[in-house]
Amino acid sequence: MRKRTTTMTTALSLVAPSVPATSTAPAEHILIIVQNLPVPLDRRVWLECQALVAAGYRVSVICPKGPDDPPEQWLDGVHLYKYRPAPEARGLAGFLLEFSYSWLRTAWLSMTVWRRHHFTVIQACNPPDTYWLLAWLWRARRVSFVFDQHDLNPELFLSRFGVPQSAKGRAELAGLRWLERMTYRVADKVISTNESYRGIAIARGRRSPADVTVVRSGPDTRTMRPVYPTEPKRRAKFSLVYLGIMGPQDGVDVIIDVMDDLVHRRGRRDVHATLLGFGDCLADLRRRTTELGLDDYVTFTGRADRSMIAEHLSVADVGLSPDLKTPLNDVSTMNKTMEYMAYALPSVAFDLIETRVSGGDSVRYVPSGDREAFADQVVALLDDPRLRVELGLRARRRVSAELDWRPQSLAYVDLYDRLTETEHEPDEPFDPDEADLMHESFEPAFDEQGRRYVDLTDESELRRFIRDRTTP
Repeated sequence: MRKRTTTMTTALSLVAPSVPATSTAPAEHILIIVQNLPVPLDRRVWLECQALVAAGYRVSVICPKGPDDPPEQWLDGVHLYKYRPAPEARGLAGFLLEFSYSWLRTAWLSMTVWRRHHFTVIQACNPPDTYWLLAWLWRARRVSFVFDQHDLNPELFLSRFGVPQSAKGRAELAGLRWLERMTYRVADKVISTNESYRGIAIARGRRSPADVTVVRSGPDTRTMRPVYPTEPKRRAKFSLVYLGIMGPQDGVDVIIDVMDDLVHRRGRRDVHATLLGFGDCLADLRRRTTELGLDDYVTFTGRADRSMIAEHLSVADVGLSPDLKTPLNDVSTMNKTMEYMAYALPSVAFDLIETRVSGGDSVRYVPSGDREAFADQVVALLDDPRLRVELGLRARRRVSAELDWRPQSLAYVDLYDRLTETEHEPDEPFDPDEADLMHESFEPAFDEQGRRYVDLTDESELRRFIRDRTTP
C-alpha cells in the first residue's frame, strides 16, 4: 500500500487549491519533473514517459523550454508543460536564484496540471535535489513521490571543486548532503541508474533495499541503430565523435588536447572530430580550439536532436568518452558509452568502474587523465580496421543483449504498478538471446527521416559498414 497523509497544511493550500478534476478517465496520472534538460531532449526521461504511456498511464511533464519550444505541447501521448529557463547561474547566488526560480515555476505549473487532471504520483528527476519539498506539500493530497536519481550532487560538488577548505565551501557541501538526505527521506520509492547508485541510496540514504529499484539508462536498440548516411558528411578520412554535456566535470577539454596531439604532434591531417552537445564549457572549448589552430579539425554542433545523433554516430569511426575519474564519474553510468555501442561504434574511455560495467570488452580503456595513452588508443583504432570491426560488433551485441531499454522499462513500469496498485497483463519476458546481434530482425527498414537502417542480420554487410561507415 502507498503511504497516505491526510493532514492539510497551510503551505499546501497555497500550492494545491482544491479544484475538481476535469476528466473522469480512470488511468493513473503521473507528473514528472525535470529541471536539468528539456523533454524529450532528456532521452532517459522520454523513454520513461513512453513506457508509462504504453502501459496505460496518463503522463505530464514539467521542464524548462528548449529553443523555440512552446509553453505547452502534446507529444506522443505526453502533455509537456514548459517554462522559460532561468538565466545561466554564476556563483552561489546565481545557483540559489536558478533553483528558487525553477522551483516556483514548477510549483505553479503543478497547480495547472492538477486543475486539469489530478495526478497520483510525482516523479522528480535530479539535479537538483530540491523537489522533495514540493512532493511533501503535495502529499497532503495523497500524492506519492518517486525520486529518479540521475546524479549524486555531493559527489558532483567534490568532482568540480574538490574537498572544501573554507567554511563557505563546507557549508555548501553540507547543504547538498542535507537536500539529498531529505529527498531520500520523503521519497516513497527511489530509482537508481546503476548498482553503485543503489548502494549509496541504501547505505547513505538509509533506504530499504525493497524501496530502491535499478533502472539503467539503456538505449532502445530497436530505433537507436546505424543508418546509412543520406549524403557524405566526412571532412576527413577518419571521423571521431563526442556526444554529451560539456560541463567542467565532463572532461571535453581532453578531446581538444588529443586532437592537438594527433594533428600537430603526430601529423594526422586525416582526422576530424565532431562534438555534439552543449554546456557551461562550450564557449571556452571553442576558444581553445581556435587558439590551438584546430578549427579545421574540430566541429561543434551545439544542441543535437535524435536525427543529428543518428547521422553523426553512424558516420563516425571512433566514439570518445573523456570523463575523468572523479567521485561522481567513477560510479555514474555514461549514456554516451551505450549510445556509441548502439551504433556499433568502438570507443575509447578512461577506466571508470561503471563505464566498464557498460562497455565490457567493447571499449578501449586508458588510465584516467593520460591524454597520450588516450591518443594512442584512438590511433590504434584508426589504423586497424579489423579491430574497429570486432569492437563494433561486440558493442552492438552487448548493448542489445544486456543494456537495452526494454528490460529496464519493465522494471520501471512494475515499480509504478506496485506503487499505484495497478494491475496489468504480464508482459513477455525479455529474452537476451532474441536480442543477440545475429538474430535481430527489425521493422521498419527506414527511420523517421527516411534513412535506411543498416541490416544487422547481414553480418558481412554490417562488417563492411563498420569498417567503411558508408552507404554500399
